[in-house]
Amino acid sequence: MSRIHEALKRAEQERAASQGGHVESLHPMDVPAVEAAGMPPVIERAPLSTAASAAAAGPAFSNAFTFDTLLARCAQSEWNPDPKSMLFFNDDERKYGAEEFRTLRSRLYQMREKMPLKKVLITSALPKEGKTFVAANLAQVMVRQHGRRALLIDADLRGARLHQALGTSSTPGLSEYLLGESDEFSVMQRGPMENLFFIPSGRTVSNPAELVANGRLKFLLTRVEPLFDWIIIDSPPTVPVSDSSLLANFCDGVLIVVRSNTTPFGMARKARLEFQDKHLIGVVLNGIEADSSPYSRYYYGVNGNNKEMQETVQG
Repeated sequence: MSRIHEALKRAEQERAASQGGHVESLHPMDVPAVEAAGMPPVIERAPLSTAASAAAAGPAFSNAFTFDTLLARCAQSEWNPDPKSMLFFNDDERKYGAEEFRTLRSRLYQMREKMPLKKVLITSALPKEGKTFVAANLAQVMVRQHGRRALLIDADLRGARLHQALGTSSTPGLSEYLLGESDEFSVMQRGPMENLFFIPSGRTVSNPAELVANGRLKFLLTRVEPLFDWIIIDSPPTVPVSDSSLLANFCDGVLIVVRSNTTPFGMARKARLEFQDKHLIGVVLNGIEADSSPYSRYYYGVNGNNKEMQETVQG
């Protein structure tokens, strides 16, 4: 019997002996023979305790994650949406801007026939161009179709506004989840509109880009994606910070919002270049005058206008 074979046999006997059998001593020359053959000695590691495993993996998650589970564990929240900017929380079908969002919805469904499209990132070149307005109303118009479910996520950890538009709290939210302090049930809200769910931004953090890139957001999206028809993500503006480019890696498509007569052409172009290797699916023109909309004549007459609606979207 070769020296290597003998060493392996005796190592196996030693492991057996550690469980109550006879311990047979090893010859001093046997171990070098095993290492010389390119076979490092086997080191048996004790398994992590349950508590240690949970700590290493982050917050605990339910194994059976279904929509019924979500409904049972995600409590109903009190929302007071802004009536001037949230278009679909009432039955006013004539509200200015609503038809443009229906058109945008139709175009996204047409794109879905040609490519996988469920997770959509909404961004803009600069702040105050209407990306939050577009994200919120796009999620609302999606669930107005019977049986459709949408998850709206405020991933703007620098200047969150979605919770203000919806009239709800901002915490706990995405930052708490990314920090490992809360699970998905704790940070997700559902309000008065059926099948619309919302994850707010959470508390202010000092390292938003690092949190976005730590892997937890990708895990969250993979986990909740089967439960929703659409996931709409509001991101920070593209030019000042890097967050939106990071977030785009987890999404199927990107919509850039530009504001009519406001967004500089150079800034819009710079934002476009940030997503040249991503799926840029379109541009939304926001803030057009009511009389310039092709739908204003149909809904309001030649001189019609809705004074309450200060921000509009052209799909």
